Amino acid sequence: MSTPLSIRFTGAQVLRPDGLTGDPIAMAEGTISETAPRDVDASGYLILPGIIDLHGDGFEHHMAPRRGAQTDPDLGLRAVEAELAANGITTAMLAQFWSWEGGMRGPAFAEKLAAAVSAHDAALDLRLQLRFELSLLDDVDRIKDLIARENITYLVLNDHLPHAALAAGKRPPRLTGQALKSGRSPDDHLALLTQLHEQTPAALDALPELTRWLTARGVRIGSHDDATPETRARFRAMGATIAEFPETRAAAEAAKAAGDPVIMGAPNVVRGGSHDGKIAARELIADGLVDALVSDYHYPAPHRAALKLWDVGMALQDAWALISSGPAQIMGWDDRGDLGVGNRADLIFMQAETRRIEGVFCAGRAAYLAGPFAARLIGG
Repeated sequence: MSTPLSIRFTGAQVLRPDGLTGDPIAMAEGTISETAPRDVDASGYLILPGIIDLHGDGFEHHMAPRRGAQTDPDLGLRAVEAELAANGITTAMLAQFWSWEGGMRGPAFAEKLAAAVSAHDAALDLRLQLRFELSLLDDVDRIKDLIARENITYLVLNDHLPHAALAAGKRPPRLTGQALKSGRSPDDHLALLTQLHEQTPAALDALPELTRWLTARGVRIGSHDDATPETRARFRAMGATIAEFPETRAAAEAAKAAGDPVIMGAPNVVRGGSHDGKIAARELIADGLVDALVSDYHYPAPHRAALKLWDVGMALQDAWALISSGPAQIMGWDDRGDLGVGNRADLIFMQAETRRIEGVFCAGRAAYLAGPFAARLIGG
């Protein structure tokens, strides 16, 4: 791993918690410092806190460029890091399924990826978010072993079973494609889904034992796609105090009323609404109901969403907080998220006119350099 650089940047607009300032900013020994021995002119650039992405599954296409064509996980992680860095993401939670879907979303791949992330010589801060399909009651001990072995600190409870179709005795949509991905025949896949559907009530009854164990280890717990206040309350009672992608305003309002942080997808903001007809994130943000935005499936989305919010009248420091200090607070990280002295030197250099990211530093180490900024840094 490279040595952190010691540089003071002058002439730029630096984003602080209360807004943009023209004061210089320095980094040394991997943290934001008062001064540094070398000056670099960064005029014409915005200097922004590194983005903290708490949920992104855009890594999947790097792990398998084509269906069934999985690559070496470490090689895939190198490509993931390059895309993350180019989009200003300095801390990334890779949202890995533990699911009945199988393939790259199955338990075996989750274990393989977790080991690869732990062993990877990362330029960025890469971590794993485990997305546990709660109907997999028999996997609880295996889940615990993985969390303890790889020190996983964030788990989200998912339930993506097509309950309505299964309860009605209908063949769920996309069954054949899912079966092929999982390596099962369509009939075998349907039989598994039916079994898991039937045991979901028992799985919900058993979940508190798992969530108590997680809480005792300091693991953050969230629930995914809460549709109603009642669903949010049920998961909160189990210790799942993060509301990830609530589907309705009522669920988001219930989360905030109880003090639970709300996470929404940045692509929802960029698109101007949900791709599948759920609540628009911008509406919730306008009403103060969102604490963090995440990449979801598209790594360029966080910075694009923050800039879009700025363009429609939100203060830049408030829009950027949704992808920096907000996520840091959710996870209890007090060493990143803003450009305060002593924090990690996670910096983004964005050309003010074009809004192109041309430089990214993670803990003071160059993770991405491009364009005129790279020339200034190298020749300065």
